[in-house]
Amino acid sequence: MAPHWAEVVAWIFLGVAGASSLIVLIDEFVVGHRQHMAIMNIVHPITALYWGPVWLWAYFTRGRHSSKKVLGAEAKRLADQGADPDQLRRAASATDGRELTRWHVSDATSHCGAGCTLGDIFGEWIVYLLGPWMIAGATLWPEIILDFPLAWTIGVVFQYFTIVPMRPEVGKLRGVWLAIRADTLSILSFQVGLFAWMIFSAKVLWNPPLEINTAAHWWMMQVGMILGFFTAYPVNRWLVKKGWKEKMDYRRPLAHIVEEHETARPARRRAAQPGTPYTA
Repeated sequence: MAPHWAEVVAWIFLGVAGASSLIVLIDEFVVGHRQHMAIMNIVHPITALYWGPVWLWAYFTRGRHSSKKVLGAEAKRLADQGADPDQLRRAASATDGRELTRWHVSDATSHCGAGCTLGDIFGEWIVYLLGPWMIAGATLWPEIILDFPLAWTIGVVFQYFTIVPMRPEVGKLRGVWLAIRADTLSILSFQVGLFAWMIFSAKVLWNPPLEINTAAHWWMMQVGMILGFFTAYPVNRWLVKKGWKEKMDYRRPLAHIVEEHETARPARRRAAQPGTPYTA
């Protein structure tokens, strides 16, 4: 059983992170800032479950730029200024120098992190509900055995729904392979940090190890996921630069919407002229 003080502190951390995730969900689905890439509507609130206010700040200062609502307003402004969509696309695709920012890498890392988070949540509770399931008198090893394949599977699914919408020329089967190639190293590197912390927590910090159904256990999982984010970050930077993972830049969909505004403008002008039939 976890000490009382650990449970109190854990509930504070879990509560703040849960509130951060809820705020993101409300902003997306109630306020109307749904992401242009649908999978990110899931990734952002899941990431806030372990990063808490840190990711809440990142979402409102960076992630929200990729919402359909913000992109629509920004595209109209740029179209009125005569912005060049091709220039926007080139900047969005570039991975050299300042064009590959910490946000781009963090955004890519959040994908595998979201998959790992869901996999760990499901895996932990499956282990607990199985009796709990133990190896060598501890639930730690079954947790690791079950968490990884679940995290890998969900992470690949998340990556698939990033690659295929951004590469229309890629077929469905080809998309599966590209998702596996993109996310396997990413998930492995994330789980290195997470599992190292789980082992340290169970073998060094807490004696006996924390039970899965305690708030303190999930507080430790939060810490492990943050460490996993850091161990996955350099790998994701390499994957994005290599082109195996997508650089999710809001200027890519922005360029397409700017073009739509420019195409629609002559039609609107013709429609405004008396006696001219409107043909969109």
